[in-house]
Amino acid sequence: MHLVAQRLPDGRVSVARIHDDGGAQARAETLSREDWPLFVARTERDEPGIRWVWDDTAAWYPPLLAAGVRVARCVDLRLCHAILRSSTDTSESSLATAPAGPWDAPIIQPREADAGALFDLVADEPAGGERDPLAEFEAQRAAVASATADARSRLSLLIAAESAGALIASEMTFAGLPWDARRHDDLLVEMLGPRPAPGVRPRVLQEVLDEVTAALDVGAFSPESPGELLRALQSAGIPATSTRSWELKQFEHPAIAPLLRYKKLARLHTANGWNWLDQWIHDGRFRPTYVPGGVVTGRWASDGGGALQLPHQIRSAVVADPGWRFVVADAAQLEPRILSAISGDAAMATAARGVDLYDGMVRTGAIDTRAHAKVAMLGAMYGATTGESGRLLPRLTRAYPQAIGFVEAAARAGERGERVSTRLGRSSPLPGRAWRELQQQASGDASSEAIGRRARTEARNWGRFTRNFVVQGTAAEWALCWMASLRTRLAHLAGGAPLTRSAHLVFFLHDEIVVHCPESQAERVAELVRESAAEAGRLIFGRAPVDFPVTTAVVASYDQAK
Repeated sequence: MHLVAQRLPDGRVSVARIHDDGGAQARAETLSREDWPLFVARTERDEPGIRWVWDDTAAWYPPLLAAGVRVARCVDLRLCHAILRSSTDTSESSLATAPAGPWDAPIIQPREADAGALFDLVADEPAGGERDPLAEFEAQRAAVASATADARSRLSLLIAAESAGALIASEMTFAGLPWDARRHDDLLVEMLGPRPAPGVRPRVLQEVLDEVTAALDVGAFSPESPGELLRALQSAGIPATSTRSWELKQFEHPAIAPLLRYKKLARLHTANGWNWLDQWIHDGRFRPTYVPGGVVTGRWASDGGGALQLPHQIRSAVVADPGWRFVVADAAQLEPRILSAISGDAAMATAARGVDLYDGMVRTGAIDTRAHAKVAMLGAMYGATTGESGRLLPRLTRAYPQAIGFVEAAARAGERGERVSTRLGRSSPLPGRAWRELQQQASGDASSEAIGRRARTEARNWGRFTRNFVVQGTAAEWALCWMASLRTRLAHLAGGAPLTRSAHLVFFLHDEIVVHCPESQAERVAELVRESAAEAGRLIFGRAPVDFPVTTAVVASYDQAK
């Protein structure tokens, strides 16, 4: 059963009941803004298994959470539309072939989880016309129905997982990641010196910069300007072509060590310094806005705060509440395991069975050392064909022909300008018009050697994107299923307790999750994390002989997990 919710111009909510056979009630129920949370809470209690259908979870769910109401399942029409619009499995559907409309435009989202946020948006409707959630829901069901039987099953799982991810994102923002602001300040003082006046470099940062300046001895320059810094390096006789740290490490010069230290400290000051602390930490919590599906592969992004890039330097400030613990879980070698499963490479699956995948490759004789195994696999998945990766690739291809052949086929498809898809059916975008025009120009009569060379380079670049898309995108699907399964288990463990008074997810980073839970439940939560990982593998790959082990750590602060 589905309940389609739509906000009316006067602030009320209209709810239409959709039965599994597609029939809708002749008359939708209309609720006041005050009655809406009570209606949702009562429906969740009395009708387990119901799915709420709405245009954007990020707009609808925060006010419900603020009112103490949790939702078990939903369909996020905005996220699902994006998937079905571009999937090759639904390319012939009316939804996919229709001209761009209001569902292709971003919706305005409230930033604060206050009870009236849903009803107090700056604009009632997004650009491009009015959204009709009931018509869109029916169009999406028709699009899924247009796919083959196997594709329907996979797409249904994908849109359910994507929608669950939207609920999780809102819950993590609402609950927040526990954060000790005083500890954070102490860390900054320890590494940078006392907090400076606005516009002034911290003492330690300035001292390190003075070392760099003295060692280069080329006059004044701004280290924050890559162009000025590069000119200063070259003037000092350092033949650098960029200011990237990995390149600078190759040079022997007295300025390099302090410069690398300066870059690291400057990054900390800029990204997670005192200004960040003032802006993002309130009431002992870090509450960023997560953006499910924010990356084209399906990976998440974040809107402000750098939630997906918390450096190890400050992780000791992430401290569990008294009497609570973090359960930190990390999926081991997720992307290579995903590749072995999606390609059906039994040899690679066997190498990874029950052990570290890279150690398993060495044990079976495919590669000589663990370090080489890792370099070779990353090269295969990301398209590194030169250096050590290129040298090792033939050995990897002989040992695991199906896996390597799978990503090679994805790369060749990309080079031809074709789409590729993940296991569950999220498809890559087509290259842009400039790319296509360049390829056409290179194959035309007026082509030149320079144009041909540039066209081949751009084709290979797009091939590297599609090569990784199938792996990274499927890994993102696995992570969504992992979190959705865990969320359901944690809800059962809570037994009806409010979200923040029971075990709940507080952080997610691609293949790593953090659960905040009462200390007495920590070991049980760790078990649930592992059970959910196994279930995610079964949901996506069925009986494929690939396991997805996760390492878990029960800690009082985030830095203790690594």
